Amino acid sequence: MAQVISTLFISADGVAEVDPEWHFPYFDENMGRAVSADYDTADVLLIGRETYDSFAGAWPGREEAGGEDASFAKHLGDIRKVVVSRQPLEFSWRNSELGEGDLIDVVTALKADAGIGGILIPGSISVVQQLLAAGLVDELRLLVHPVAARKGRRLFDDGDAPYHLRVTATEAFPTGVIRVIYSPTVAPAKVGYDEVKDQLPEGR
Repeated sequence: MAQVISTLFISADGVAEVDPEWHFPYFDENMGRAVSADYDTADVLLIGRETYDSFAGAWPGREEAGGEDASFAKHLGDIRKVVVSRQPLEFSWRNSELGEGDLIDVVTALKADAGIGGILIPGSISVVQQLLAAGLVDELRLLVHPVAARKGRRLFDDGDAPYHLRVTATEAFPTGVIRVIYSPTVAPAKVGYDEVKDQLPEGR
């Protein structure tokens, strides 16, 4: 079954709506390597409408321009892109298609497709939030910037129950960015103060 992986740039206070003012100063070869590793997992990009419009408005032109980023731009153009939108779309970027029907049904079908190994969701906060709630995200790959953005849309919205996560990998970059990979997991056993008070430091 295909893995659904979310990749996001995020601030220390949980803002995933990226502002170039706090993002680009921290982008270096380490972050580029991490981004490349994430995209190498993907047979399909699953993208929300706003993220698609942003990508389609930038990457085809960068590929055509033939600059330093043209190779990555070509990779994005070549990969299959499934766009989630409630409205019909006309696509100008190659290998793009509309995900027909309900998001959960679309992703469930993609996960069950034997020809797909990895489904990568770049950005697309609302898509990630819905799939987290449905239990369909296999990994969250976060590049946590050493900045409190203080405004912008956060990854984790308000809800009734917490999401419990297991850390599967971490890496700290010289810029202060921390790459952390989480997998959803079951909640730990309930524990109260009486069960942990013996772990407190001894008095000095």
